[in-house]
Amino acid sequence: MLQAIPFSRRTWMLIGYAAAAAVLFCAPLYLSDFRLNLLAKFLAFAIVAMGLDLIWGYTGILSLGHGVFFGLGAYAMAMHLKLTASGGRLPDFMDWSGLTQLPWFWEPFKYFGIAVAMGIVIPAALALFLGFFTFRNRIRGVYFTILTQALVIITVTLFIGQQAYTGGTNGLTGYTTLFGYSLKSSSTKTGLYLATVVILILAFLVCRYLVKSRFGKVLRAIRDGENRVRFLGFDPAMYQMAAFAISAGLAGLAGMLFVLHVGIISPSMMAIVPSIEMVLWVAIGGRGTVIGAVIGAVVMNSAKSGLSESYPDIWTFFLGALFIVVTVFLPGGIVGLFRSLSERMTRRRDSHEFIGHSVLRKSNRSV
Repeated sequence: MLQAIPFSRRTWMLIGYAAAAAVLFCAPLYLSDFRLNLLAKFLAFAIVAMGLDLIWGYTGILSLGHGVFFGLGAYAMAMHLKLTASGGRLPDFMDWSGLTQLPWFWEPFKYFGIAVAMGIVIPAALALFLGFFTFRNRIRGVYFTILTQALVIITVTLFIGQQAYTGGTNGLTGYTTLFGYSLKSSSTKTGLYLATVVILILAFLVCRYLVKSRFGKVLRAIRDGENRVRFLGFDPAMYQMAAFAISAGLAGLAGMLFVLHVGIISPSMMAIVPSIEMVLWVAIGGRGTVIGAVIGAVVMNSAKSGLSESYPDIWTFFLGALFIVVTVFLPGGIVGLFRSLSERMTRRRDSHEFIGHSVLRKSNRSV
């Protein structure tokens, strides 16, 4: 008789990843345009969650300023789309504010490639600049978190105050085309969704490679004992700055995708509340697990959307209760729950096999 060969944990993980990718790629076949657009937005959020997990889950540095990096990437793409929609003329909000000439720093965003590069480079450069002065001076813990919140307040105040250059409180909107294709058409939405899925998978593979490499091992060592890493001859500040910059770059990439799906970006998306929500996605999905960040972002935003539709008056109470339950009873997040269940099943299977072998040996001895 043929005996079934049990799959290893790694094999099951690969099967799960492949199944999840297949479900995402086939989503246009079973979701309406509205639901597909929502899912695309959630996948964009998953990218910023992966970046945040890289700096918080693996490096142990809590950032409450990722909304800024997300917003900078979003504004970079929105500036290009706004200039395209203006058809070479001055954008409407600049005209209303009394400007007669396009500001010099808007000029490069006429080109899509430069806008994409700026959407990643600017957040990464800002994170590198901030990290240089904080990590070099060994500013850690709550002090670093406060600094990132200060960054949020400064940036939001700046963008709101500069109405003529940023659109002020209203932000940037009113763009309808990309490469001549209407952003409202079903085919364009499907194409942007599939592009988001591909970018998400590539970002996931990059993050998985980083955390499995020597770079990731050093990050975890810094998280568990920074002084020990320093005594071993490594420079923790360099690794922290690199992780922070990569994390910010991913947030900027997510912001660009968000603008393409939603069609608007305002300073409210850069505020403290969105930054805190990003941290909650990682915590609920499973801190220190790349896939947990993806799961947390998709699950929590899906729950937020579903509860707000079903219970428009009290949905915030349900969402708050969900946060509390997961935080208190599932400290390892959703992925931690599945890991504990898997380990329990493995121990039970091993114990049954041990008992079976013991019974077999006793029966052989009696014979």
